[in-house]
Amino acid sequence: MDRRLTVRLAHGASGSAESMRPWTEGLVRRGFPAQPVQLPRGSAERALPVYREEAPPSPHSVIGGHSFGGRVASLLAAEEPPTGLILICYPLHRPGHPETAAERTAHWPRIACPVLLLSGERDPFARNELLRTAVGLLPDAELHTYPGIGHGLNSVREDALDRIADWLGRITVRGA
Repeated sequence: MDRRLTVRLAHGASGSAESMRPWTEGLVRRGFPAQPVQLPRGSAERALPVYREEAPPSPHSVIGGHSFGGRVASLLAAEEPPTGLILICYPLHRPGHPETAAERTAHWPRIACPVLLLSGERDPFARNELLRTAVGLLPDAELHTYPGIGHGLNSVREDALDRIADWLGRITVRGA
């Protein structure tokens, strides 16, 4: 486990930095420094410079988030690779519009760091079969899905945090 890693997680579109606190506190309890990131409401393009300022990529940074926050973090990772990227319930498409998945993953092949994806198999924002196919666009990705779970992992948060901590313990700091 590399204690030099720092984790920054951003919230979903209807959340706030406070809604990510159970996640960041859970990672701290598991030995990883972690802080929530507050993003502005609106488009991912509008939120991207805010995320970059709040969590500038570095050889020791792991970024990510829930839904919208993960999407913004993935855009940042495609531009400036962190050590790792955590995507919790990535919004692959709008509910009922799976045809929009390609536009939300167009940047994924440019993500050069390891990626951990955690998703509910009943998530209306990410049809399971589409997500499993899209993961192939990422050069270094690990996907874990939760049967019967929708667009939030609060009911399985402790398991998800254990999986994140295990994954963090296996990734290597860039330039180390």
